[in-house]
Amino acid sequence: MSKLDSKANMNKVAKANKWDAKSVEPLFIDESFPGGDYDVLVIGAGPGGYVAAIRAAQLGLKTACAESRETLGGTCLNVGCIPSKAMLHASEYFNAASNGTMAEMGIEVTPKLDLDKMHAQRRDAVEGLTKGVAFLFKKNKVDWKNGHATFQDAHTVKVGDETVTAKNIIIATGSSVTPLPGVEVDNDKQVVVDSTGALELNAVPKKMVVIGGGVIGLELGSVWCRLGAQVTVVEYLDKLLPGMDDDVRKEAAKIFKKQGMELRLSTKVTGCTVKGKKATLTLEPAAGGDEETLEADCVLVSIGRRPNTDGLGLENIGLETNQRGQIEIDHDFRTKVDGVWAIGDVVPGPMLAHKAEDEGIACAENVAGQTGIVNHDLIPGVVYTWPEFAGVGLTQEEAIEKMGGDKSKVKVGKFPMMANSRAKTNHEPDGFVKIVADAETDRVLGVWCIASVAGTMIAQAAQAMEFGATSEDIAYTCHAHPTHSEAIKEAAMAVQGKPIHI
Repeated sequence: MSKLDSKANMNKVAKANKWDAKSVEPLFIDESFPGGDYDVLVIGAGPGGYVAAIRAAQLGLKTACAESRETLGGTCLNVGCIPSKAMLHASEYFNAASNGTMAEMGIEVTPKLDLDKMHAQRRDAVEGLTKGVAFLFKKNKVDWKNGHATFQDAHTVKVGDETVTAKNIIIATGSSVTPLPGVEVDNDKQVVVDSTGALELNAVPKKMVVIGGGVIGLELGSVWCRLGAQVTVVEYLDKLLPGMDDDVRKEAAKIFKKQGMELRLSTKVTGCTVKGKKATLTLEPAAGGDEETLEADCVLVSIGRRPNTDGLGLENIGLETNQRGQIEIDHDFRTKVDGVWAIGDVVPGPMLAHKAEDEGIACAENVAGQTGIVNHDLIPGVVYTWPEFAGVGLTQEEAIEKMGGDKSKVKVGKFPMMANSRAKTNHEPDGFVKIVADAETDRVLGVWCIASVAGTMIAQAAQAMEFGATSEDIAYTCHAHPTHSEAIKEAAMAVQGKPIHI
């Protein structure tokens, strides 16, 4: 038996990931388990799970993946990231045609919405990608065990009617929609829906209320707003997009209001009644006050997600979840139960597909005896509205807090997209790039973007920061012209007070 990691190192990584390592004791490798049906069994075939399974198989480990859905890919491919982006992309075209952007460029059209066809192209994208994962399983010799998985012991899992044993088990069960007390979701009726139901609406609602001003609510609210719905966003906090830089959050409110959304900030929903095809919400100020009502044809509940651990049988292996329902891990993704690992939405950290994918690769490599690492300080986040919102690293507020509250230790450079030549010619004036840097070392601490292609632009920032770039490094890197990414270069120059085009 060999000790894996020092407590000090665990605490260092835990601090970076904002969770308490005390609940995860230093572990020891147990070589007593002789093997089993598989070297690795992955529970869950979402972005984290299927990637972990494929990587484990690539590394020569006999691998199986348990998944209860009839298709692979988890929430992301089936009812999350992929179908929502298909609807966002299609609705952007409709909006450009119906609200004048194309006319400004000399293209006169009168669009007609065929919602059934729009849904069909979404389903086609989902089918193609989920089948693609099934092909990759076959190519890499990963066995798919179709059924709900429940632990019998630390090396034995019941999948449907089958019992499977494995030396290592990776929990990658993802997350599901967080319910809102007093508001009952019924996707079949299409009056009060969650994110899954919002993708399947068979008609554009006249009035739609989105409960929650986070990523999912704003993305799906944008889809139906573009297609003709009158959308009201009700958010408990005083700003949209919690977790993003404050300047981004303030600008988001201006942009969505300009697009026709009504924002009810600092407001909480206390109840909902449904009569026929209408819903009536009761609202009151977050700080308390007089109650009022709000009627809608469709209500989207989008207040967050929670880890999927129910029915997993964690109690059978002595594994408890934390106060947030998450499974605690060390920096190698081991739980406190030998041979059991966990990744993705069920562990602490942002619930993002790309974070889960990176963890899946790293975890599989650790299982195989290699060194798999994920830098959790540099997980980019993107909101795929129009324009897109993206960020990586620290917000300005977080950077100042990290510097002991001393604002003078943080430098900021900002450049508006309206001064970017490509955005100007594309009729995309909204947004900016903001770079937050250490005033003493010039090292970039965070990058925040609002632009039509912010989700793509942020990759440059993440890679630069991964290599410890300074704002000067970015400023003196040649950027192609004319591109949106030149705004990153200009923002970097602005950190030193020397932007060119403003």
